[in-house]
Amino acid sequence: MLDTAIVGAGPYGLSLAAHFKNHGISFRIFGRPMDSWVAHMPKGMCLKSDGFASNIYDPNAELTLERFCTERQIEYAHTGIPVRLDTFTAYGMAFRERMVPELEEKLVASVERSSQGFVLRLEDGEAISARRVVLAVGITHFQYVPENLAQLPTEFLSHSFHHRELDSFKGRSVLVIGGGSSATDLAGLLHEAGAQVQLVSRRRELKFHTKPTGKPRSWWQQIRHPQSGLGPGMRSRFFADFPMLFHPLPESLRLELVRKTLGPSGGWFARDKVIGKVPLWLEHTPERAHIENGRVHLQLRDKDGAQRELQAEHVIAATGYKVDLDRLRFLSPEIRSKLKAVERTPVLSTTFESSIAGLYFVGIAAANSFGPVMRFAFGAGFAARTLTEAVRQSLSREPALMPVRSSVASTAE
Repeated sequence: MLDTAIVGAGPYGLSLAAHFKNHGISFRIFGRPMDSWVAHMPKGMCLKSDGFASNIYDPNAELTLERFCTERQIEYAHTGIPVRLDTFTAYGMAFRERMVPELEEKLVASVERSSQGFVLRLEDGEAISARRVVLAVGITHFQYVPENLAQLPTEFLSHSFHHRELDSFKGRSVLVIGGGSSATDLAGLLHEAGAQVQLVSRRRELKFHTKPTGKPRSWWQQIRHPQSGLGPGMRSRFFADFPMLFHPLPESLRLELVRKTLGPSGGWFARDKVIGKVPLWLEHTPERAHIENGRVHLQLRDKDGAQRELQAEHVIAATGYKVDLDRLRFLSPEIRSKLKAVERTPVLSTTFESSIAGLYFVGIAAANSFGPVMRFAFGAGFAARTLTEAVRQSLSREPALMPVRSSVASTAE
């Protein structure tokens, strides 16, 4: 029997696998490497996170983003130089090849409970028994589309998650719905691709990160607004560096903090791509939409209750992601029904374990337990260290497992 199966191969899954491997923990990891970044984010975008906060984590920091960029002669700075999407995906692929070559690029079709743990069935039909399963599935299953738009046919409506290539929108009219980084990035890139794009948002104004000045910060600025993996400020520093102190906070407070902290905002570099170039309909809420003569007719309501109609050939909902355990259809109905949840997200222990023994969640699904840092790659280091130590301690109390395709011995696969 396998000790641990890791489902997902983004920054969280790869970081965890690198830590397991370093500590001799038997595992198999499944998924398409960096899939959300490679296939579901638009070409030309940049990460909001600074360079120093955009690492994938191995225990000895052998392959940081800075080291990767140095090796490839790619421009890099801890702050001030945006990390390009193509740089980050190339870094992720290099990390996989160097640190986790045993990654199996297969999808998990189902996960069911068994008397000794779990049975995973892969898309190729293989069945695997494992004592533990770690779900590091990222945003893949959680695209959110407002109900009043969801009824539109797919040829007229899509989520930003589905747009890697934007050239097909050249010359077409597009409405982008949303006010966060996905919306502003997409609107700016669509404009550059030659689309007739407009942006609709309920927000009073679009928010963007402050552009770094490049000047040294005074000691007082460093004290009052310390730098962190989530940006400057005491609150951000707390969320970034102390997720274990976030965990014991009252549930209602944790939910409120996750909901309101680090809300929708674009990177500083996106401002010039949007402001003055893309028509904005701020403080407008989409109410309903219908198709007429091959176009989407979108009804909006402004803050004063006045209505307006916009027309376009296509609507893109850049409306973010909401964790919902019911969307994880590869988990058996029994597992989904027995998971303890709050607001459709798993309730997790201090070791990322759910209410079902041996089933763990990391990444965005863990945000309500460990805070906003779980929505960012920066949180992968904490998750990998914490879960690795928990598994090590658990293994010391369990009977020895028979060797089954140990990841430590399978680096030549």
